[in-house]
Amino acid sequence: MTQATGTVRQTSGRRVGPGDSELARKLRSSVRGDVLFDAFSRGRYATDASIYQIEPLGVVVPRDEEDVATALAVARDAGVPVLPRGGGTSQCGQTVNEALVLDCSKYMREMVSLDPERQVAVVQPGIVLDQLNALLAPQGLCYPVDVSTSAQATIGGMTGNNSCGSRSLRYGMMVNNVRAIDAVLPDGEALHLGELPPLDQLNGGSERYRRIVQDMHALYAREAEELKARFPAVHRRVGGYNLDHLKPEGGNLAKLLVGSEGTLAFFQRIELDLWRVPSHKTLGICHFPTFRKAMEAAKPIVDELSPSAVELVDHTLIRLGREIDMFRPIMARYIQGKPEAVLFVEFAGEDRNQELANLRRLVELMSDLGHPGGVVEVTEPAEQKAVWGVRKAGLNIMMSMKGDGKPVSFIEDCAVALEHLPDYTERLTSIFHKYGTDGTWYAHASEGCLHVRPIINLKEEEGARKMRAIAEEAFEMVREYKGSHSGEHGDGIVRSEFHRIMFGERLVEAFGEVKRTFDPGGMMNPGRIVDPPQMDDRSLMRFNPDYRTIPIQAALDWSDHAGFAGAVEMCNNNGTCRKVDADVMCPSYRATRDEQHLTRGRANSLRLAISGQLGEQALTSDDMYATMNTCLSCKGCRRECPTGVDMAKMKVEFLHHYHARHGRRLRDRLVAYLPRYAPWAARFRWFANARDALPGLAWLGERVTGFTARRHLPRWVADPFNEAGTLSRGDTGRVVLFADTFNRWFEPGHLRDCVDVLAAAGYEVIVPRSTDGRRALCCGRTFLSVGQVDQAREEARRTLEALLPYARDGVPVIGLEPSCLLTLRDEFRTMLPGEEAEQLASGSFLLEEFLAREAEAGRLDLPLESRKGQRARVHVHCHQKAFDAGGAVERVLRLIPDLEVETIKGTCCGMAGAFGYNAETYELSMKVGELDVLPAVRDTDADTWLVADGTSCRHQMAHGAGRDDARHVASVLAAALPGDVRDSVRARRTG
Repeated sequence: MTQATGTVRQTSGRRVGPGDSELARKLRSSVRGDVLFDAFSRGRYATDASIYQIEPLGVVVPRDEEDVATALAVARDAGVPVLPRGGGTSQCGQTVNEALVLDCSKYMREMVSLDPERQVAVVQPGIVLDQLNALLAPQGLCYPVDVSTSAQATIGGMTGNNSCGSRSLRYGMMVNNVRAIDAVLPDGEALHLGELPPLDQLNGGSERYRRIVQDMHALYAREAEELKARFPAVHRRVGGYNLDHLKPEGGNLAKLLVGSEGTLAFFQRIELDLWRVPSHKTLGICHFPTFRKAMEAAKPIVDELSPSAVELVDHTLIRLGREIDMFRPIMARYIQGKPEAVLFVEFAGEDRNQELANLRRLVELMSDLGHPGGVVEVTEPAEQKAVWGVRKAGLNIMMSMKGDGKPVSFIEDCAVALEHLPDYTERLTSIFHKYGTDGTWYAHASEGCLHVRPIINLKEEEGARKMRAIAEEAFEMVREYKGSHSGEHGDGIVRSEFHRIMFGERLVEAFGEVKRTFDPGGMMNPGRIVDPPQMDDRSLMRFNPDYRTIPIQAALDWSDHAGFAGAVEMCNNNGTCRKVDADVMCPSYRATRDEQHLTRGRANSLRLAISGQLGEQALTSDDMYATMNTCLSCKGCRRECPTGVDMAKMKVEFLHHYHARHGRRLRDRLVAYLPRYAPWAARFRWFANARDALPGLAWLGERVTGFTARRHLPRWVADPFNEAGTLSRGDTGRVVLFADTFNRWFEPGHLRDCVDVLAAAGYEVIVPRSTDGRRALCCGRTFLSVGQVDQAREEARRTLEALLPYARDGVPVIGLEPSCLLTLRDEFRTMLPGEEAEQLASGSFLLEEFLAREAEAGRLDLPLESRKGQRARVHVHCHQKAFDAGGAVERVLRLIPDLEVETIKGTCCGMAGAFGYNAETYELSMKVGELDVLPAVRDTDADTWLVADGTSCRHQMAHGAGRDDARHVASVLAAALPGDVRDSVRARRTG
C-alpha cells in the first residue's frame, strides 16, 4: 500500500507527533464514535467556507452525549483545545482551529422531544434545519430561522453562530428563538442554561452554576450604560457576546451562549421556540434600472407594506445565475430584461386574499416610486420555491466566478439602518473602486444587512493588504452610521479583531470576562471573539504565501479553469453537497455521512495533494484512491454544485494518474475493454455466462477479478444488435441511432424497439458504421470509468469521425443509454476540444429528448394506443438529471393517451456502472440504493410499469428490489404502438 505522507501546514509550526498519537490512542480506546487522526482527515477538516485553513489536531465524530463527555475529558487531561463543529460552512473561520474537532453532524442529529401545544422542540446539535422542519411539518410547525444553507446547516452551528436568515424581519434571529441549552462546560460540568434567575431567587443549582449567575449579574450591572452607548441599535448585531441578554428583566444564559461560536461550552441539547407555518405566501420580484433605486425602495416597502422578507439580487448575480444550467430557466422566466438589481418581496399569512392584496399594494407602491410594470408576480408555491432557490444559492452563484480573483467574505455582514442604506452602499462601492475592485451585492435589504464581497486575489500579498484597507475604511463608515460590523455570519477570525474599535475597550474586556467565567483555561475554540489573530495573517489562509500547485500533465482539457488546479480550487467549502434532499448530489455522503465521501471532502483532498501539503506523490497515493473510489461518478455535482465542481470528471483525471503509477488490475481491464471483447464473449456466451450459473464460480470470480459474488453480472444474449446501415425509410426526416455497448450486447430489444418507434413516426433510421470498419462505435465510457483516457480518446475519435458528417448535415444523433449518449455532450468536449466536438454535442439527443422536442414543435406524428388505467413510475438516471434531461421522459410517456405517469423522487440508484459490481463498493452501492430508489420500487405494485433508461438502474432494481421488468422508455413507447403499425414498420425494416 502506498500511503501519503506529511501533514497540512499549521499556524504554530506544530506537527503531529507522539503526544498526538497518545491522544488518538486514548480516544480510540474510550470513544464509540469515529476517531480520525490521519493527514487526509485532518486536511478535510482544516477548512470551512471562509478564506482560512488551519489543521486540527484530530477529529472525533461522537455517537452520543457520553462520547462528548469522554472526548472533552481526554482533551482536558491532555491539555488540548476543543472545537465543536456542525456542517463546517462558516464563512469567518470560526470552525477551523488547531484543536480537537468534535463533529456532531453524523450521529447527533435527532429531535429529542416535541411539544406541539407549547410549540417547543428539543434537538441535538447535529440536526440539519431542513430535516428538522421536515419532522415538524406534519404538525404545521416550523423553525423559521431560514438560513440559505438550510439543507446543510446544523442547529448547533446556527446556535453557535447566531444565524438569521431571510425572514428575520418577521421571526427574528437564533437568539430570539432559542429558549434553553443543555451545555457541557470545559471542566466537564453539565448545566441546563435558560432564564437568568434573580440573585434573590438563586437557591438551587451547583456551586459552579451559582457563581456563573452571580458573575453575569455583576457584569451587566457594571456595563449596562456602556452597552447602551456602544451596542448598535440595529436588529442585525451578532458581534461579540450577547451581553444585552443578561439584564435582570428577561435575562437568559442560553441567549448569552447563542453566537458564542463554541468558545464557552459544548451544546448537548438545544430547546427551540417553534412557529406556525403560514398558510399562504405571495412573492413580488421588483425590477430596478439602478442599484441605488433598489436601495431607496427598501425602506418604503418595509415601512408601508410590512412584508416577511425583502431580499436583494444584483446584476452580477443575475448574470452568473443565467450562466448556470440549474438556474437558467428560472432566470429566463422571472427576470425581465437587464435590471441592475431586483428585490424579492414576500408576504405571508393565513388569508390568501390578503396576501394577494398585499402583492397588489406592492405593484402600486412600485408605480408610485417611478417603476410602473416593474413587478413580476409569483403566486404559486412551486414557482416561489424555485425563485427562492436562486436567492438561497446567492453566495455560491457568486463563487462560481472562475480565476484567482474571488468575491471574498470579510465585510459582508455590515448592517445599517434602512434610511442610510442608499448612501452606505454607494460610499462602499466607491471604496471598492478606490482599491481597484468591485463588489457583488445580495441578501437582506429588509434589515439593512447586505452581503457584499469585493473581488480580491488572495493568492497575492497585495490582495491581503487590499482586504485590510477596505475593511478598516468600511468599518469606520459603519460606525459613523451607528451600524453593526457583524450582522449574521459571526466573528471568527475575520471580524473578531475589530471588536475593539467597534465596541470599545470596556466591552472587549467584558467579553474576556465572560470567556474566563465559562472557560477559565481557554480550552474551547481559543482565539475566536476573544484574543483573536489578525484577519489578514496570510499564514492562516487557504492560499498562504507558500501555496503552490504541482504541475501535472492533465489527460483532459481543463482550459476553462486555467488548468486542473483551478478546477479543484473552485470548491469554496460551501457544503451544498452535504444536503440530503431528493436531488442527486452527493449519494455517497448521504449513505455514509462521512466528510471523506463528500464532493467537498474529495475536492479538499485533491487541492491539498496537488499543492504538496499532504506529502510527495499524495495525488497518486492509496489514501487518495480510498477518497476517490467511493465517488459514484453520478455527475450530480456537475449540475447541483453552484461553483461547478465536476467530481466525476476529476475522478477520471485522478484515475489516469493513479493507474499510470500503479498499473491496472484485471478487473479494470475487463471493464475498460468490454466493448472490444464483446463480440467474442457473445459468441461464447455459454462460457461467459457460466460464472453465475455454476456453483462456486462467482465466489472464485470475486477472488480473481474483484467483482462481487453477491450480484449477478449482465448476461450475454444470443441475438445482439448487429444491425447497421439504413434500417427504415420515411418521409419525416433522417435520424442516426447511436447503438451503445450495453444495449447492443445485453439488452438489444431496446434498440430494436427504438427503431420501431422512430420508423412509426416516419423517420429514416440510420445506424452508422465506423469509418475504419473494425468494430462497432463506442463512446469510450468504459475506458473513462477506469481512467484510461488515451483509449477513451481513441474511441471518441472513431465515433466523432463517423457521426460528424451527419451532425454537420443537421441529422440528429439519438441514443438510448444516458451514460453513453451524454458522453458525446460532455467528455468528448474535454477529450477532443474544438469545433467538431461542439457540433456533435449540440446535435446529440437521448431518444426522449428528441421526441419531446419534436412533439413540442408540432412535428411528431406517432400513433400510440390508449393505456387507460395503466400507471408508470419513472426513475431518472443521474446523468439525465445532470443534463436537465430527466423531464423529457415523463413528457414523452404522457404522449401515450391516458397513461398515468409519476417520477420517483430520489438520488442515485447506487449502481453507477461497474461501481455496484466491485466487491469493495458493493455495500455502499446498496446503501445508496436504499436511500430512495429501492424502497420506492418495492412500493410499486406489480401492475405498474417501471421505466428506467439506465442499464445500471435496471440491474439495481432487479437485484435490490426483485423487479426484473423495468424497461427503457423506447420499449414502453413501442408497446403502445398499434399492432398493425408495429407489424408494418417491422415488415418494412426486414423486408
